[in-house]
Amino acid sequence: MQRTPPSDANWRAICAAVAAIPAGKVASYGQVALLAGLPGRARLVGRVLSHLPPGSEVPWQRVVNARGEISLGDRAAARQRRLLEAEGVRFDVRGRIDLRQFGVIGR
Repeated sequence: MQRTPPSDANWRAICAAVAAIPAGKVASYGQVALLAGLPGRARLVGRVLSHLPPGSEVPWQRVVNARGEISLGDRAAARQRRLLEAEGVRFDVRGRIDLRQFGVIGR
C-alpha cells in the first residue's frame, strides 16, 4: 500500500523546524513535530526526513529519538553519528546523546 505524501505545508513546517536546530544541538522527532505545529506527529517527521532529496540542506542529522539515540540502520546511523560528532555532539558508551546537554529543548 502506497502512503500519501505529507502536505506541502507540513513538509515546509517540518523542514523549517529542523533547519532551526543549531549546529551542535539535537531535537527528538516529537520535539520537531511540536515545533512545527504538528504535536503527536513524530512519525510524520521521520517520514519527511527520510524523503529529503539528495543534497538537501536540511540538517536531518540533528534529529534523534526521544532517548537520544540514532534510529537509522547501520550505515546511515554511522553517517549520522559522524556528522553529529563533527558538530561537537558527544555520545555516551551506550550510543546515547545527553539531551540535557545537547538538546534544543531542555528536559
